[in-house]
Amino acid sequence: MNKLLLKSKMILFGDNNGLLAEYIGISKQRFSAKINETKGAEFTQGEIRKIKNRYNLSAEEIEEIFFKNKVS
Repeated sequence: MNKLLLKSKMILFGDNNGLLAEYIGISKQRFSAKINETKGAEFTQGEIRKIKNRYNLSAEEIEEIFFKNKVS
């Protein structure tokens, strides 16, 4: 997951972890675990769909944010 790209989209739309967590229907703690991939936590398809709709993300942006591994 590309956490920095998702964070940049959040900032562009004036969101923070709490606002986006509330929008997709999860707690701030659960959102934090998912964005940091703590213990394998991942966003569900439904959550990704809600994030896509909120930020008007393209298929390419979804791929970049959620499905490509960052190369260190």
